[in-house]
Amino acid sequence: MILIADSGTTKTDWCLVDAYGYPKYLETAGFNPYYMDSDTIRNILEKELTPLIDEKNIKELYFYGSGCSTNTKRLIVDNALSDTFTEAHIEVEHDLLGAARGLLGRDAGIACILGTGSNSCYYDGQAITENIPSLGYLYGDEGSGAYIGRKLLEAYLKNKLPEEINLAFTEKHELSLEQILDATYNREKPNQFMASFVPFVAEHIDNDFLRNLVRASFEDFMQNQVFRYSRFRENAIHFSGSIAFIFKDILERVLKEYDLKMGKIIKKPIEGLAGYHFPE
Repeated sequence: MILIADSGTTKTDWCLVDAYGYPKYLETAGFNPYYMDSDTIRNILEKELTPLIDEKNIKELYFYGSGCSTNTKRLIVDNALSDTFTEAHIEVEHDLLGAARGLLGRDAGIACILGTGSNSCYYDGQAITENIPSLGYLYGDEGSGAYIGRKLLEAYLKNKLPEEINLAFTEKHELSLEQILDATYNREKPNQFMASFVPFVAEHIDNDFLRNLVRASFEDFMQNQVFRYSRFRENAIHFSGSIAFIFKDILERVLKEYDLKMGKIIKKPIEGLAGYHFPE
């Protein structure tokens, strides 16, 4: 049996493929070696995944994960997987390569992630040949859930929200300045905290202020990521991730106004990854 994973900071999508090529999809918490050590990842696997599958029957495991961009970080994940799936050949790659393969298969193009975080690359059909560093939620992640959430919180704390949106936000979340700063600077996974306000934005997306906030976030992504590639006008731009999927209409309009070629927009690359590893 073969196991494929696409893991972000928030959640991991798994595809278990049996000997007949039939897929079974599962979901667990996300893994990110920038925030977790091998023991933490191993504990999540034992609690959420191995009760659902027979880990000793897994012979191949292809893991695409957020934060797995260096050998040191990949090793953190690989150690946890190796301890759990003792009979498997394991490959750990960056989630950006997973997004590219899930979106484009063996075709060339620009692949982007817009989820809790954001990233992009030029993919030649086999490998990533260009990548503008995302830099994470402190220095980058434009267009991501964390970025949109941060812009919303900034507007809220600086009294820039329209009155009706400010009232709705206060009634829903009841957060003080101290609570927001504590969650941002003192707790684990501040990017997830920021991204947790995306459902509020989506619920009120007909409001011009919030719609323009999302639009500006996508424009920042284009200017700081997509426009940095030498062939960005020659190739279609493809997107995966919850933010791209939720705000699809705004994203499409931004690309149209920049005269860019629109590619696929998918919520999850896991099905495309199953097709990549098991072409018909």
